[in-house]
Amino acid sequence: MSVAGQNRLNTYAAHGVLILYTLIAMFPVFVIVINSFKTRRAIFREPLALPNADSFSLIGYETVLKQGDFFLYFQNSMIVTVGSLFFILLFGAMAAFALAEYRFKGNLMMGLYLALGIMIPIRIGTVAILEMMVQTGLVNTLWALILVYTAQGLPLAVFILSEFMRQVSEDLKNAGRIDGLSEYRIFFRLVVPLVRPAMATVAVFNMIPIWNDLWFPLILAPAEEVKTLTLGSQVFIGQFVTDWNAVLSALSLAILPVMALYVIFSRQLIRGITSGAVK
Repeated sequence: MSVAGQNRLNTYAAHGVLILYTLIAMFPVFVIVINSFKTRRAIFREPLALPNADSFSLIGYETVLKQGDFFLYFQNSMIVTVGSLFFILLFGAMAAFALAEYRFKGNLMMGLYLALGIMIPIRIGTVAILEMMVQTGLVNTLWALILVYTAQGLPLAVFILSEFMRQVSEDLKNAGRIDGLSEYRIFFRLVVPLVRPAMATVAVFNMIPIWNDLWFPLILAPAEEVKTLTLGSQVFIGQFVTDWNAVLSALSLAILPVMALYVIFSRQLIRGITSGAVK
């Protein structure tokens, strides 16, 4: 088989594996969505069956829209998630470019220090983070969540992006310097477009944990006006009684923006996976 044929075969295999993993990952989502359109009795009797004339019900969505400010929770989650991803990609890419491009004393130690954030969970410092937010007056603000999630995502972003940026051609960057481009223009015009698949990968890895997180919203921003969607959905979960129709409906609505963001980043993500498969 020729090299071109082998490359095409590898590409098809990578696409097939990705589709298979997507179907497996989507099955729980499918179960949640179909059960959100059922009566409470049908949810427990036939959880894998599609809703029919007897089991179909919109009581869960009616409850979600009437109880609490769902659209405000939705807006807060979008602001926190998009804002955090923006700062993670911006600062992560800039730090990765500095580590990959410039050789200075302590370069290796700086990279190892940033990588420690991958191994040490940020929740260990919850008490210190809460005290810091209280002293700065950021408790019950969306900025508190954005700052925490940015700090949480930066180590992985720097680790992944620095490896990709080391593969960018030195001749291309030197040509830009000869043409009079500043380091900032080289970074934004030459380097960033070449590492977009890696940046999409970083965004996907950080997007879902940020959107689904309950810990920091509960501690740093529990006020009604800054509640995220995940925290706002907890109102339907009681100590003795849980409104499963409302819970499943809220989860189904919460999935929509995550799916939209995934579609936005998926093209670059697939390009990064397949380009690695054909090397």
